[in-house]
Amino acid sequence: MAGRPTPRITAMQPEPLPNLPPRYLRTPEAAKFLGLSGRTLEKHRTFGTGPAYRKIGGRVVYRLEDLQHWAEAGARTSTSDPGLGAATTRRPGRPAVFARR
Repeated sequence: MAGRPTPRITAMQPEPLPNLPPRYLRTPEAAKFLGLSGRTLEKHRTFGTGPAYRKIGGRVVYRLEDLQHWAEAGARTSTSDPGLGAATTRRPGRPAVFARR
């Protein structure tokens, strides 16, 4: 509309309802938040290598805090850094294969 100034956002907006419990994300939203495909997140869940999740009414949901914690567990400072966590795509019980056949 002509004549109405466009509001400027100069600071982060406060959370709309800070007294509510943490927001839960479904698999597609959680995957997007992590920069993964939904299928990759499902595989992590199947292999037990992914972030903590909950089942509410038969639906899988992730807490934002759990997604952030899992991503931080994968933090490394170099390619030789073993890190402290296990944000990995390797299946448990299957050793990595590096030798050529």
